[in-house]
Amino acid sequence: MVHRGEPGERIFHRARRDRWPRISHGRGCYLYDTEGMAYLDACAGVHVVSIGHGVEEIAEAMSEQARKITFAYGQFISQPQIDLARKITDLAPEGMSRVFFVSGGSEATEAAMKIARKYHVESGNPSKYKVISCWQSWHGNTIGALSMSGRSAWRKDYTPYLLDFPHISQHSTDELEREILQVGAEYISAFIVEPILGTSSAGLAPPDDYFRTVRDICDHYGILLIVDEVVTGYGRTGVNFGIDHWGVVPDLMATGKGLSSGYTPIAATLARDEIYDTIYETAPAFAHGHTYGGNPLSCATALAVQEYVENHDLVARCAEMGEALLDQLQALTGLSMVRTVRGKGLLCGVEFAADAERGTTFDPSLGVTGRVVREAFERGVLIMPGAPGPLDGVNGDHVAISPPYTVTEDEIVRIATVLGEAVEAVERTL
Repeated sequence: MVHRGEPGERIFHRARRDRWPRISHGRGCYLYDTEGMAYLDACAGVHVVSIGHGVEEIAEAMSEQARKITFAYGQFISQPQIDLARKITDLAPEGMSRVFFVSGGSEATEAAMKIARKYHVESGNPSKYKVISCWQSWHGNTIGALSMSGRSAWRKDYTPYLLDFPHISQHSTDELEREILQVGAEYISAFIVEPILGTSSAGLAPPDDYFRTVRDICDHYGILLIVDEVVTGYGRTGVNFGIDHWGVVPDLMATGKGLSSGYTPIAATLARDEIYDTIYETAPAFAHGHTYGGNPLSCATALAVQEYVENHDLVARCAEMGEALLDQLQALTGLSMVRTVRGKGLLCGVEFAADAERGTTFDPSLGVTGRVVREAFERGVLIMPGAPGPLDGVNGDHVAISPPYTVTEDEIVRIATVLGEAVEAVERTL
């Protein structure tokens, strides 16, 4: 029988499910459905909501801008667009002073890919077009972004459409240099990498010397470094941008999610001045854009969010609450199927194994990750299922914990407690 959802429903669902709860409203770290059930949003939607739900100041800023102008296209720029670009570049690593606005993370990474290509064309290196990325990475769902991604399960059905881009193992600088040499540096445009992984391998961070070595390799071979900050940007890991943990300046950055805290769809690609100047020394235009890029309403909304973050010192609070969250989650390592707990700031991951000491994975058919998420949901806590196969693209189970920066210590205790109960409930069924 064909799945049709509820009677009369016309939604093309992302997954087959007998019944979808309907959201009513949100307040702080909680979401409420139409039946009155409250859910502690321990994953900020999908690493998005930084300042919490239902903040009145943001609604007021949206209303004020809506009364002025909500849409204008390429013939104009707007004051909110100007002000937001300045705010973003003030937060970014030094020298990243140009902002290209888009509507979501996939658009941001794809814009970075195209800016890199345009840079090489205009600088006299038109053979450079390939982008190296990592297996188990995630850079988005559009075809260009998916081509750069390394999440095997999500690539499989669309393989015929994907660009022939090389992939290497996570955090291997030796493999990066070897791939450049084998493919030929004259064909490599950029290397794209996440500073800390999101749902592909939640909370996984590289060795301390990784990004400095990557920066040196890219410079040596004339390759641009794209850092994907869609998940980690705007304070999620306790600093403005994830790359700030290592003090390295990329050539391009893709950002999204926390830019507007989910109050409006908006994202942005950042570029160093040299990239921008090189393109416009000879080219009259960068032939790329989207209908809602730089939308005045979205820019005003995101600006209000970033000002709220600054006024309430929420990046520092994120770092502080992140330490408390990790402390609470570490207690779960006493459970038999919890292999490891990791993370920075409020981007944490809990990985599961059939034998935690040996690291033996569960059979993927058991759906362990999904079971843990459902058990937590039934207890009123929302956690994010990690993508299938964080170890090798096929095997491995994990969940992501990434609440809003406004989460309280009591809420952190509840998140860890409920997750522990969920894990124990799943353990009893295996």
